[in-house]
Amino acid sequence: MESLPYSPDLNRLQEVRPALEKRAAILRAVRDFFHRHGFLEVDTPVRIRAPAPEEYIDAEPSGDCFLRTSPELHMKRMLAAGYEKIFQIGPCFRAGERGDRHRPEFAMLEWYRAHADYSDILLDTKAMIVSAARAVLNTTSLTYQGRAIELVPVWEHLTVQEAFLRWARWDPLKKFDPDRFDEDLVTKVEPSLPRDVPTVLTDYPVERAALSRPSAKDPRVAERWELYIGGLELANAYSELTDSAEQKQRFAHSRMLRELENKAAYPEDGDFIRALEIGIPPSGGIALGLDRLVMLLTDSASIDDVTAFEE
Repeated sequence: MESLPYSPDLNRLQEVRPALEKRAAILRAVRDFFHRHGFLEVDTPVRIRAPAPEEYIDAEPSGDCFLRTSPELHMKRMLAAGYEKIFQIGPCFRAGERGDRHRPEFAMLEWYRAHADYSDILLDTKAMIVSAARAVLNTTSLTYQGRAIELVPVWEHLTVQEAFLRWARWDPLKKFDPDRFDEDLVTKVEPSLPRDVPTVLTDYPVERAALSRPSAKDPRVAERWELYIGGLELANAYSELTDSAEQKQRFAHSRMLRELENKAAYPEDGDFIRALEIGIPPSGGIALGLDRLVMLLTDSASIDDVTAFEE
């Protein structure tokens, strides 16, 4: 490509073009995977009236509405309407998030399956990431930031309880301490997770899974897992909570916590609650940071290396 007169913006766009070309190939591979497996690609509103009131996620205001932090609640309404396998790729927004792995605006991949749970979603996730790597890199062996990673056949599985006992030296299921849990997860557990194989951290305390159903085996834990590859936190998956009364109670608790911290208390999404009351089948769902998947498959240290603009 012919060089342009110096302009920080235009020269940067030239520099990131190889990464953007690979990003486009990854997007094609992801879409091809879901189309082959019978998923319907959908679009839901970006500007919404009522974000999910999660304690640690803040929505960007947009007039008298908000920019979505996730398409989750709208996609679950589609499950209630009879859709069985749906996926979406699109922008999401979270206020105050900026760093090498965070941006206020980012690309999210979410998919949901009726009559499934978080273990089914894990099988989807492994197959999709392996398929994308083969399509784009022609291999399932890759290097991320100097560390060799093999995507098949083994993924490490650890429960949150096991991980905390090993690296934080306490059991969050015996006596949950929210501040200590959040601090130790970030400073002790996540840095200690294996980096040469994908690692699934599973079965979170129910206090840290506002939209996930409790485990039938142990009511102290929720059917939630998170995926880490090469030190990147890539995805967060649930067996979805479909009990309307329990969900309303959890949302009310989250609003109370937000109000105590002087954060915006979002209005209730009445359409979502009505969908739960009418009935959502047992379902599994996941949110996967698409920019981070691109970082992984392009060996990029920063999210800015795989996006065209730095706004």
